Amino acid sequence: MPRVADHDARQGQISDAVQRLIVRDGLSAVTVARTAAEAGMSVGLVQHYFTAKDEMLLATFTRVNERFTARVDASVDRGEAEGRTIADMLRQALAELIPLDADRRAEFLVRLAFSGQAAHSTRLAAVQRETLAGVRARVTRAIDNGTECGEVDKGVDAGQQALRVVAFTEGLALHTHIDPDGTSEAAVLAALDDQLGRVFTGTCRQPRRS
Repeated sequence: MPRVADHDARQGQISDAVQRLIVRDGLSAVTVARTAAEAGMSVGLVQHYFTAKDEMLLATFTRVNERFTARVDASVDRGEAEGRTIADMLRQALAELIPLDADRRAEFLVRLAFSGQAAHSTRLAAVQRETLAGVRARVTRAIDNGTECGEVDKGVDAGQQALRVVAFTEGLALHTHIDPDGTSEAAVLAALDDQLGRVFTGTCRQPRRS
């Protein structure tokens, strides 16, 4: 077990170094040598875990997704305990994808770098598609749950609406990244609320937790 824990810790240390390089200097700054220096370890040790730049980027992308998923799961748990609406919980989850603070900006830059690299890598493109499909699937389930409780009208195509909601959120994220001064948090969240309000038009019929 200690060896496994050490292995995971080392990979996490390297991935965090890759993220810092991307945020500070861009994807072109990510090399094995610079990553080793940033992580405070030898080149040989980095190469023991990752033999290519794509592998380091994939590990960093995966780490960012794991953090996002953990935050969303924690938010949903809190929302369910507080008896919040599905629309409100979904809004909180989607907001985690938008670069509204330093941590989310750093993660957005990793996703952006991964997207650019995936355009030239079949392997990375496959991971990108799988990740996006997973996000849409989670939103689809949320809309289906909304239909069951009355927040979403029966007959709404959950998959189609999930596609629109996720695409809209990604557009908001890109606009926020490009023009942070012109996209205040209040304006961004209001736009997200408006989009979700087109889908979640009803009121939940199920009793709330007290």
